[in-house]
Amino acid sequence: MHLYNAWLPPPVATAARGEAAAFAGAVRTAAGAWLPGDPDSAYATLKWISVFDLFIKAKSDIAPEDVQALVKLGLEIFHASHNKFVVQIKWGGLLIRLLRKHGKRLSLDVQWRPLYDTLIRTHFKRNMGPEGWKVRKQHFETVTSLVRASRNFFPEGVAAEIWSEFRPLLENPWHNSAFEGVGFLRLFLPANSRNQDHFTIDWIKNCLDIWDSVTNCNFWDIQWASIIARCIKNSRSVNWDAFLPLLFTRYLNMFEVPISSGNGSYPFPVEVPGNTRFLFSSKTRTLSKAIAKSVVYLLKPKSLAFEYFEKLINFLEQFYHPSNGGRWTYSLERFLRYLVVYFEERLQHEQFGMAVEDHDQSYLGKEERSVFVKAILKLLDRGQYSKDSSLAETVSVATSVLSYIEPTLVLPFVAKNFQLALETTTATHQLKNAVTSVAYSGRALLLCSLCSSQSDDSSVVDSFSDLVVASLSNALLGMDANDPPKTIATMQLIGSIFSNLAVVGVSDDVPIFLRSTTLSNWLDEFFSRLFSVLQNLESSSPINEGYQSSFMSGTFLVEDSPYYFCMLEILLGKLSKSLFNQSLKRIAKFVNANILPGATSEVGLLCCACVHSYPEEASVYLVKPILETIMSSFEGTPTTGYVGRVVADKASTKAALSPALETAIDYYLRVLAISISYAGPVLLSYKEELNHIITSAFQAPSWKVNGAGDHLLRSLLGNLVSYYPIDQYKPFNCQPIGNIIEPWGCSKAHQDREAEILNFPPKWHDPSHDELSFANELLQFHFQSALEDLLTICQTKVHSETAGDEKEHLKITLLRIHSALHGVMSCLPEIRPSYKDGRFLEVESTFFIAGSAGSTVGSSEMREKAAEFVHIACRYLLKERTDDSILLALVVRVIDALVNYGSLEYQEWSSHVQAWKLESASIMEPPCNFIVPFHAQGKKRPRWALVDKANLHSTWRCSQSSYHRYRMNADVSPSVLMINLMNDLLDLSLHNYETVRSYAGRSLTKLLKCWPSLISNCVLTLAGNLRDPKAPEHVVLGSCSILISQTVLRHLTTDSVSLSSFIMGILESSHHESLKCQKAITELFVMYNIRFSGISRSFFKNPENQAEKPGFLSLISQINALGFETNGLHWRYNLMANRVLLLLILASRSESGIYSQMLAKIAGHFLRNLKSQLPHSRMLAISALNTLLQGSPHKASAKDSKQSVDHPEDCNISSTEEILNEIIREEGFMNETLNSLSHVRIISDNDGSSKASYGASSFQSGSDKAITFFYFDFSASWPRTPSWISVVSGHTFYSNFARIFKRLIQQCGMPVISSLQTTLEEFLISKERSRQCVAAEAMAGMLHSDIIGNLEGENNWLMVQLHKIMLAPSVESAPEWAACIRYAVTGKERAGTRAPVLRQKVLECLCSPLRHSMATSVLAKRYSFLSVALIEISPPKMSPAEKQYHVKILHELLDSMNHSSAQVREAIGIAMCVTTSNMRLSGSFGTACSPQDLCGDVSMTEQTGNEYWSERLTDGANELAVSIQNSTQSKQLESTSDSAEDSMDDREQAAAKRMETIFHFIIASLKSGRSYVLLDIIIGLVYPILSLQETSNKDLSLLAKSAFELLKWRILHRPFLETAITSILSSVSDPNWRNRSALLSYLRTFTYRHTFILSGSEKSQIWQTIENLLVDNQVEVREHAAGVLASLMKGIDEDLSKDFRERSYAQAQRIFVARRRNLKFSVATIHGAVLALTASVLSVPYDMPSWLPSHVTLLARFIREPSPIRSTVTKAVAEFKRTHADTWSIQKDAFTEDELEVLRDTSSSSSYFA
Repeated sequence: MHLYNAWLPPPVATAARGEAAAFAGAVRTAAGAWLPGDPDSAYATLKWISVFDLFIKAKSDIAPEDVQALVKLGLEIFHASHNKFVVQIKWGGLLIRLLRKHGKRLSLDVQWRPLYDTLIRTHFKRNMGPEGWKVRKQHFETVTSLVRASRNFFPEGVAAEIWSEFRPLLENPWHNSAFEGVGFLRLFLPANSRNQDHFTIDWIKNCLDIWDSVTNCNFWDIQWASIIARCIKNSRSVNWDAFLPLLFTRYLNMFEVPISSGNGSYPFPVEVPGNTRFLFSSKTRTLSKAIAKSVVYLLKPKSLAFEYFEKLINFLEQFYHPSNGGRWTYSLERFLRYLVVYFEERLQHEQFGMAVEDHDQSYLGKEERSVFVKAILKLLDRGQYSKDSSLAETVSVATSVLSYIEPTLVLPFVAKNFQLALETTTATHQLKNAVTSVAYSGRALLLCSLCSSQSDDSSVVDSFSDLVVASLSNALLGMDANDPPKTIATMQLIGSIFSNLAVVGVSDDVPIFLRSTTLSNWLDEFFSRLFSVLQNLESSSPINEGYQSSFMSGTFLVEDSPYYFCMLEILLGKLSKSLFNQSLKRIAKFVNANILPGATSEVGLLCCACVHSYPEEASVYLVKPILETIMSSFEGTPTTGYVGRVVADKASTKAALSPALETAIDYYLRVLAISISYAGPVLLSYKEELNHIITSAFQAPSWKVNGAGDHLLRSLLGNLVSYYPIDQYKPFNCQPIGNIIEPWGCSKAHQDREAEILNFPPKWHDPSHDELSFANELLQFHFQSALEDLLTICQTKVHSETAGDEKEHLKITLLRIHSALHGVMSCLPEIRPSYKDGRFLEVESTFFIAGSAGSTVGSSEMREKAAEFVHIACRYLLKERTDDSILLALVVRVIDALVNYGSLEYQEWSSHVQAWKLESASIMEPPCNFIVPFHAQGKKRPRWALVDKANLHSTWRCSQSSYHRYRMNADVSPSVLMINLMNDLLDLSLHNYETVRSYAGRSLTKLLKCWPSLISNCVLTLAGNLRDPKAPEHVVLGSCSILISQTVLRHLTTDSVSLSSFIMGILESSHHESLKCQKAITELFVMYNIRFSGISRSFFKNPENQAEKPGFLSLISQINALGFETNGLHWRYNLMANRVLLLLILASRSESGIYSQMLAKIAGHFLRNLKSQLPHSRMLAISALNTLLQGSPHKASAKDSKQSVDHPEDCNISSTEEILNEIIREEGFMNETLNSLSHVRIISDNDGSSKASYGASSFQSGSDKAITFFYFDFSASWPRTPSWISVVSGHTFYSNFARIFKRLIQQCGMPVISSLQTTLEEFLISKERSRQCVAAEAMAGMLHSDIIGNLEGENNWLMVQLHKIMLAPSVESAPEWAACIRYAVTGKERAGTRAPVLRQKVLECLCSPLRHSMATSVLAKRYSFLSVALIEISPPKMSPAEKQYHVKILHELLDSMNHSSAQVREAIGIAMCVTTSNMRLSGSFGTACSPQDLCGDVSMTEQTGNEYWSERLTDGANELAVSIQNSTQSKQLESTSDSAEDSMDDREQAAAKRMETIFHFIIASLKSGRSYVLLDIIIGLVYPILSLQETSNKDLSLLAKSAFELLKWRILHRPFLETAITSILSSVSDPNWRNRSALLSYLRTFTYRHTFILSGSEKSQIWQTIENLLVDNQVEVREHAAGVLASLMKGIDEDLSKDFRERSYAQAQRIFVARRRNLKFSVATIHGAVLALTASVLSVPYDMPSWLPSHVTLLARFIREPSPIRSTVTKAVAEFKRTHADTWSIQKDAFTEDELEVLRDTSSSSSYFA
């Protein structure tokens, strides 16, 4: 049994034993409600889901076989309801919760295929249903979570099956289906124990290869990293060592941190379509999570992974430093967090779950643990004072968790930081972070200092207890009313330390700081501090008058966090009796001497904590004096006489209390109310006084004091009748650890060794007879007699003359009723329901879960009588005093407390849960504790926290236990009283005061949720209000706010009457003028759309002629009757009506009879709307036609030639076709339609990104935008391949429009084509860009429609037009036509593998070469058309003819590489990239045309017959580069008399142009992500890229620089790596120094990116190269080299940097000594030595290793040298001082006095007052 259930109050715990049987019964009933033959019966099972949820949340003990039966039932219903979103969302959610909670106890087989089909059917199909996107999104999240939850239950062999299903999608990495494929793979691939054999070394190799095929795409990386992480965690048998270099290279580069001064993120990431990104999560944190998981599970004893991990940390640690924050901080923070989380998880699993034989190979021993913790400490050290609060918090939590794992490493670190924070006064936030760290690891510190067997080094142990003492004494200084964060951290620290102590101040055989004398002094100081804080508090909220102020509005101590109260409770609870008495006297003195209205709740809580600890003593010192004070204050004050008697003595003049007295009484009453919350039976001795005070408070002539009286009465009643734990914070008599420390417990305690905590259940307050009789007296007086008063006032109008008195009297009477109801909460039994057929028998309630708030007082009759009287009062008030908002608000609250039984507890529970959300690490002990070797099943908490949670659990059970008692019985209906009150609430929710409306509305929705049978009447009334032309504004607003609630919208799906009235209500509400009304109605309509989830089947079955139940068709005719065609409707209503029509027709798809009747008509209606005057209706018509037109009959395919006769749809399709054709044939229809479609675009001149959000959006208000955003186009979006060609971007081609033309042609055949032809001819010659766009869309639709008509004529016409377009001189519309061609050749089917019929023809047309005399813009246009067309061809499935085209095009491209126009050259480079990469990729699939087999490295060979191209491309490029460079240099030497241009001869110009084309090719292949098949060519061209950075030909250099920037991002694998290194290092001797500098910056990023792959020799080769450049003859190169070395020393290779450091120090020392003797050296030599020193010094920006002082000092001694050496020294020393400034006060101890002197000399010259 779960601990919280074992610890329930005894009466509840007894009742809870029946829960297992209740659950079994519920499962049987639900199973009985489901009839497999009738899928609609699924709706009947939905009401049971909330009941099953109860059992899960209540943590009941339920039998595994029942859970198993429920899961099987759930899966069956889930799969049977594939078009019922709501059913799948509800059942899916329940299944997820069951599998997560009880998964380990079930033995199931879940099939993956049905889940996959559900996903595909609902989210990846072209034709979406009408469901709103909110519902869709919920559905998607449910299904994917269900897949994740059930992955563990996939049977054997599924992994292989899933892999073979999705592997083909990954073949073409340049198509969007690859992203989908990898998303599905990550979602479905199981790594459970049954599928282990799928994960082999070869499979992993294959995965890593595929991962490499798309570069620089965040989405792709995230998916693969997660897949690999899953394999690493679950397949222990694979040896990962071979893959480590590759994996860690990936991981390092996935953190987009900036290298050198570069930008952190790649400039041209591959774009993934929005819906794929949306469907498969790709958040930053997912990436960090996957990397952390992989890293933690790769660590195995003696594995290389530790070395790699340390290296990874070395690279990343500098970015955790506060001064290096940026975009990357978030991902690094998550990385740190998940590293610790997974490490903890793994240790826990190893301590508990692993069998002995597994231990040897992968079990982490002490040594491995400490290596891991040491590495993490580096990150903690950097990040602890981060300005990013989440990073600082993560660091503290990580410190806490690790301190239990490796205390000897972590605790000294905590101690050091705390000291440091105390000593440095610069940043105050440091102290807060340091205090938090100590609070979080308080328990570890105490355990370590007491259980010294762990480390025998006594000094260390003493330092820990010293730290506790220091932190406690310094904590007192941290309490400051002006510094909330620090104060809260301090309170957390005190709470944390005292939670650990078993009992305080009892015996003296304890460490000094726990002896009573020390503690007594500390307590004195503590209370002085605390009182001064309380005296200086400013209340955050102005003290608001009246009723609305919440009872616990306080300052930051109460509002922001629960630590204040917890700390007081813990501290006072743990003290020994003598210490407590000492404290109590001080507190009593303070409370009785001060009135602090600004800190009412804080002082109240202080008293409450005292009373809770020792009620007897505290009541004498605190409660009694306060009672006396209040009574004396009330003496002689005027009273109203409204309590107890109905009529006042005389119409007294308005007497009032003085403000000071009022404040004092209010303050003391509230303090008293809070103090007695948990006082228990002690209060019985003060019965008379309390009675007297409460009555006096209600009689006082001050609303403020009345409110305080209300608070007191509530508190008193609650304290008398409720269950609450009494000894929660008291010490309990278990065996403390080391005599001092309280053992903590785990709520999951099952084992015997952990059951200790179970023996100490809380002692509950169980109300005694006396307490109950006192409570009944109070109810009698303040509830029942108050009700009588209420009735009398309303019926006899006592105060007929004085309206003011009546108002006051009503207010106080209602306040008393309200406060009594709130005080007893659900201890007063609920109103009894009745049977529907009017039998007034006692209704049987069903039992599900146990729960009650306390002992029962009063009876149902009392509540029922109250309901009756309050109803009368409400009617009276609405009639007589409808403008009094305070009275009405009170009435609403009273009604709410009467009808919503249990909701008060629910509110209390939810506010308390919010507080627990802030649960801090200071009161949690992680499961793995290596200090006292004792591991638990879950987190451990102190007993008080467990008791608190059990109490919270009990409150929750109480709020839920009554909720479902009667709901599940269909024969039961709410009683008449309830219905009367519901009508009152309905009237109040339409009131003209907004506060009253919102209170009543909230209350009403709660009531409707509990009694769904009341909804339909409400809907009819409210929809009537919308139609009513005379309804005032507030009625409309009130109606909308209730209709928009989820409860009502959900009800509409099942109830046809409500639905019809709702829809017609909205559509007929256009007569409401005010803006507020229109906004509310629009919002309501949008919400209905967003949440639309279908229509109940019964709607279609209603006979059409019945009066009371409207049928479906009659609703549609009603909508049509609104008159669309006459433009009488406002555009918004026109749009709404159209939208409803579309929703209804789509929802009726499943009813083929009705659907076919309607389809033709409605499709015709929307087709006509295409030429509508209203832009929004046009847009809607487009999305409607896209959904409605299926376009089957004229599609050409083999199956269709003999069309099957038994097609049920044929009849309706043909009729649709006739109607549509008729419309299309109308005179001028096409022309008008195309014209109106061309108006949609707003083309601005500068609009580069005109992915226009359909034209109208730029001048629309927010709610109008929402209303036009109906069509959430989730279909396979076009284009289907990533767009990266910038030449043709920026088009306004709408694929939706093209698709309509395509569908129309497929649906209606030739008539459409012929009518389009005539219209298009005039559009094609138009000069306007918008008309060209429409023409492009129509052409694209025709080309892609695959209609085989009168082929020759038609296609010839199309090709002639295409040819014309190609030759057209105008350039503006080129992007649109490029998009048209791209659309026309786009492959069909999911992976784009089936070619459209006309693709051949289009390619033929594009391939026919043009004359060279054509305008350059036309030539460039043709090449870009070609590239666009070839992008869409799928290389793995290329036909022989397509391959021939490729070869032909490539020939032509290679021949025209040195074309004279730059524009054409760029287009040629891009086209070459597409063509060659396509050929390479298709070659790698082995479908070559040539008979010979492919040989060698498959992906890098071409087919025989066109192997030559790569040679032709790169042939002589290096020589060209050399000659261009030489010519540049000779130019510079020649006289500059004649301009450089003339002297450039033709051959050189041709060479430069050819080079430019090559650069364009390289840039295109790197930018498009196609480089992985062209790497050999690109690596071959590294030399030209590096050497042409600076030439006299500016254009060429610019291109070289761009290529160079992109090349920096490319990660190379062997064999290319070696080639690259040789060609890079060869350019070291480049004569142009700028190229040497460029080489350095490339090496910097190159070594960073490849550091895990490079071999030792390669690293030293690179190092040597850079070191040689330190003495280069150009000063810029020397300085650059030093910068690069400094960054390389951080982690590339320890040995290399150590060796370099020592050598450079020795060399500098030699030179310095020699210079003293005046020996001469070249400047470069001295500068080189100084720079080498600088590199060493700057490589450790924040630390102080032992070698650093001597290096800095030596460097500073070179200050006397001439410039540039001098400036280098000054800069380096200044930088050193800047980075070490934070901790200089401590770090300067590492230097000797002489060294410090030298450093001072360096910087003294820069003093301002030298």
